[in-house]
Amino acid sequence: MAVIDGSTSKSHYRHSRHRPLQALLAHSFMSENGRYAMQLTARYIRRMPKTTTCDQFLRGVTAYIRRHYRKSMLPRLAEHPEDRLTCSVVVFSRLCREIWMIGDCQALLSTPGNAQPEDAPRFQLLENPKPCEAELAAMRAAEVRRLLAAGATEDELLRHDPARAVIIPRMLETMRQQNVTYSVVDGFPIPKNFVRIVALDFRPWQIVLATDGYPFLRPTLAESEALLQQQRRDDPLNIGRFQATKAFRPGFNSFDDRAYIRFTA
Repeated sequence: MAVIDGSTSKSHYRHSRHRPLQALLAHSFMSENGRYAMQLTARYIRRMPKTTTCDQFLRGVTAYIRRHYRKSMLPRLAEHPEDRLTCSVVVFSRLCREIWMIGDCQALLSTPGNAQPEDAPRFQLLENPKPCEAELAAMRAAEVRRLLAAGATEDELLRHDPARAVIIPRMLETMRQQNVTYSVVDGFPIPKNFVRIVALDFRPWQIVLATDGYPFLRPTLAESEALLQQQRRDDPLNIGRFQATKAFRPGFNSFDDRAYIRFTA
């Protein structure tokens, strides 16, 4: 089982592919590069042996993405991570009894057994955020508040978010630490120490894997969707209790891509 989230590109460089552009972009918030990275990673996971370990997955998916780069581009991609095919992925391996979290994805894990205290949390939240994501979201929130205080309206900022443009240079700067201080799938070696690995015993577990497009992940899809829509109603600019590097765009029911899967293992 896996959930994969393509990263929004911050540059204008696009990698070539053989599928029609309109098919790649249909019904997606992701930029073309992020969607292509997601599709390649999904294809690799479908084909990899069920006995694949985490180490083998990290090496294998890296090599698979790298084969889709032109050799002439590798020196540039080494210096400019913002131009790479990039995605985050959270994987559950049934045979290894492990969850692998590469990049900023999230999961919920049930508390197994009947011997838990009644007030014990029903699900444990697992996250693997980028080191600077919260700081960047706070910077954008502060800029949005400044613009509101200067007379800008909420509707204006939803249609055009100049506060995001303010943080883009810092986002590009932090991307230079991609697979240096945090992990992603991008065709370059993934440092295992930044991959969150959660080992499970053989009791039955209820597991939710999701992208970071859910600001408040819950044990059911309906609950998670309801809280997302409440966030859209109460704080569409995403500058309050939940802060993000993007706002809800007019006509869209979310601020980011989202995928959710729940299963028992």
